[in-house]
Amino acid sequence: MRQLYEYHPVVGYRYIPRLQVRIPHEGGGYLMQVNEQGFRANRPFVRTRTPGHRRVLVFGDSFTAGDAVPNRQRYTDLLETRLPAAGTPPVEFYNFGLSSTGTDQQYLIWREFARDIEHDLVVIAVFVENIRRVAAQFRPHRDEHGIERIYAKPYFRLENDALRLCHVPPRREPFEDHELDASQAAAVDQGGRFLLLRKMVTKLGLRDMVQHLTQYQPLPHYDSPANPAWRLMRAILTQWVRALDRPVVLMPLPLPQHLDETCDAAPCQARFAELAGELGCRLHDPLPDLLRIAPETRRRLRWDKDIHFTPAGHDALARSLEPVIAAMLGAQLARAS
Repeated sequence: MRQLYEYHPVVGYRYIPRLQVRIPHEGGGYLMQVNEQGFRANRPFVRTRTPGHRRVLVFGDSFTAGDAVPNRQRYTDLLETRLPAAGTPPVEFYNFGLSSTGTDQQYLIWREFARDIEHDLVVIAVFVENIRRVAAQFRPHRDEHGIERIYAKPYFRLENDALRLCHVPPRREPFEDHELDASQAAAVDQGGRFLLLRKMVTKLGLRDMVQHLTQYQPLPHYDSPANPAWRLMRAILTQWVRALDRPVVLMPLPLPQHLDETCDAAPCQARFAELAGELGCRLHDPLPDLLRIAPETRRRLRWDKDIHFTPAGHDALARSLEPVIAAMLGAQLARAS
């Protein structure tokens, strides 16, 4: 198995700079190209804005990085080709998405790699499952031999309403089970509750049927504004948005169960709406646009076995986000003129 990542002392890891590799996948495989900064892009991310261009910085996990599709089919790359309207400047999208990261690590990516890059707008794309990653101190990843191991991740603690960064630098070597005490073992992100039951249901090919029957709520962390995991997520996003000096779009990305309408998205939607209102940033929830797509077509927005977006899914997300970006950049131009 080709190694895709290298150790990073703050974020935990990044893509190997200048990597170019074809990844096997159920869709026939896809080409991954990485720039010299260690992010999926066909060009370097430079500090100074290209003359006559606007620039949007985008942060997120694998749904933004583009797992399962080549760079050119991601929603950010599609937007770059579609946004220039007659008489408006071209728009560059710098996609800082990194697979398997939490919103905490994405905030660190901004601090380490993007803070000084000239830009006009920031999009923070939060796959709502990230709330589990933010609450975790360890996560399973595959090593260079393809074996799943437990690695430390950078994480924040919320102490007296202040964030304290921990595990920086994270340990480079994986942990063996016997090295973790009970509290550390409980802080490993296992992807949700009822791990053994979920594995059995998935192995039997009954996952979708069981979800439809039970209406299982996979993310109870959003049920209350007082939930500790949500309070931590909210604190990270608050600190991040307030540190930015340009307009921000906060975009929660739905679970597959939300797209299938087999669990209630309302708690997630409520928390992000409250947060965007408090921060005065623009909330863009793409779920209503995606749910307007006919169910049989909507199921083709993700792969059969892989939950990530297909090219059709990236296209649908780009179409949902496009008018928001166009309006915000247009308003900036109007104020400047």
